[in-house]
Amino acid sequence: MTSAELAQNRDNYCYRHPDRQSFVLCQRCLRTICPECQTPAPVGVICPECLANQRSQQQATRQAALKQQAAVKRMPRARAVTTLDTRPLATYSLIGITAVVFLVQQVVPGIQDWLVFYAPFLYPELSGTFQPWRILSMLFVHASWIHVGLNMLTLWMIGRILEPLVGHGRFVALYLISGLGGAVGVALLAFGTPVVGASGAIFGLFGALLVIGRHIGADITSIAVVIGINLVIGFLPGMTVAWQAHVGGLVAGAAVGLVYARTRARSQRGLQILLTAAVVAVLLALLVIPALIHR
Repeated sequence: MTSAELAQNRDNYCYRHPDRQSFVLCQRCLRTICPECQTPAPVGVICPECLANQRSQQQATRQAALKQQAAVKRMPRARAVTTLDTRPLATYSLIGITAVVFLVQQVVPGIQDWLVFYAPFLYPELSGTFQPWRILSMLFVHASWIHVGLNMLTLWMIGRILEPLVGHGRFVALYLISGLGGAVGVALLAFGTPVVGASGAIFGLFGALLVIGRHIGADITSIAVVIGINLVIGFLPGMTVAWQAHVGGLVAGAAVGLVYARTRARSQRGLQILLTAAVVAVLLALLVIPALIHR
């Protein structure tokens, strides 16, 4: 390129002073600037407009930082928050009570006769006596060491998962209501059969875990498989398993689990208690049916 061509090229002149030829570019906007318009930068030089924009951005950043600091100072100091106790204490307590009752069974022969569930004893007009405590006392009575061992192992496994999700009190309520559901199942489907064990309550925990897990998006496939296998075992020939208690407990536990899953907000606590009580009321109402059938 000749000198004449360089002189005619407007890109070789300062954009602020068109009569001043220069070959220096602003390192930000890449426009040509003369020595008068050049301000040294960490790398190269910048023009007055870019310098002004840079200072404006820096000023805005400082003001934003000051506002943020002021906002933090105005915020109230955080108060100590009580952390939720996620230890399965209710699970351990239920296991402990069951173990004590089973040991008492070994020491005091015949005590289980006052604790097993026998549906006719709920109806004075049919048996001449009324012993309602058997509905729940059967949960703590077991037929053998293997029986109590397997049930308590299952309770320990489920309780460690489910109790931290629902809380101690709700877990105990779920366990007892599931046990009530198991008694209802036996009263409806095996009226004259004496039943012992916590299997109905444990199946209720399975049902609640299945429903709650589904609502929180957990993978419930393994839970469903375990429930299915255990239900099938109860129907196998030669098995002395009260499948009626299993089914009743499973249905009752799933119903309570659904209530817990749909009323998780603190503002819904009253509704949760009301719906849980409604489940209990329905189960108790179902106990009227055997009296009508067997009178």
